[in-house]
Amino acid sequence: MSLLSIVRSAAGAALLLNAVPHGVKAIQGEPFPSPFANPPGVGMSPPAANVVWSAINATLGSLLIGRGVRTVGERIAAGLGALGMAFVLAAQFGDVMRGGTGLAGRRAKG
Repeated sequence: MSLLSIVRSAAGAALLLNAVPHGVKAIQGEPFPSPFANPPGVGMSPPAANVVWSAINATLGSLLIGRGVRTVGERIAAGLGALGMAFVLAAQFGDVMRGGTGLAGRRAKG
């Protein structure tokens, strides 16, 4: 187990988790924030853009975790990566869906 394998596990799990909300909203046919929107991450993207973004996240996440999460350290890193991403996504999308500017707006204010 190396530091690289731990980082790879955390990043892969975070990307896989990020694929979920974009894919779900796309399948529902609803607009959802993505990096392709204006402003990025805040404006609404059409379902097709979210299909693409979900696929990119799922592909990259799968590639990073492709060899498997074998050691306890890699499992913990994957869990923490997914958990951390879940908190970030909850803050970002929660604020945007309430009409805010997401984490970027919080940075500008703080």
